[in-house]
Amino acid sequence: MKWKKIEVILEFLIFGIIIGVIEDLIAVTVTTGEPITWKIIGIIVLVAIPFAFIGEVIADQIDFSRLLEKIFSKKSKITDVSEKQ
Repeated sequence: MKWKKIEVILEFLIFGIIIGVIEDLIAVTVTTGEPITWKIIGIIVLVAIPFAFIGEVIADQIDFSRLLEKIFSKKSKITDVSEKQ
């Protein structure tokens, strides 16, 4: 079970790095007009790795549906209390 979870995390991490590199290459090409060289690709890969890691380890581990449910349930409790007064 643990190896399967590690495998899934690594797959998403690698996919995140690849997608990050592709979108950064597009952004550099569109905004600067510079030709893509191996040096630029290296810099982009170095920039994409931490963001893919952060996206996988932090953002993907947060249960946003539960978080939003808590936020909206608190708001509804506040409005219910204010309506009763």
